[in-house]
Amino acid sequence: MAVHIRLSRHGTKKAPFYRIVVTDHRARRDGRHIENIGTWNPVVQPEALVLDRARLEYWTSKGAQTSHTLTRIIRKHKQPEPAATA
Repeated sequence: MAVHIRLSRHGTKKAPFYRIVVTDHRARRDGRHIENIGTWNPVVQPEALVLDRARLEYWTSKGAQTSHTLTRIIRKHKQPEPAATA
């Protein structure tokens, strides 16, 4: 079974928000999923990304592929590295 991590659209017309879900690649966009690992709201300013990064790492280590759109969103909202103290 090929597993993908992608966006699932929810919300109302002209006010969407997205759930970040782990799903079988054959499932519909808003259909069944294995696990919900976060949300993304592009409507609010600044955009709100809530992501369980531990679960993202777990699924990618198991071979799950992220969608192109989700990869772009994660790169855009990358958390800054903590400054090293010397």
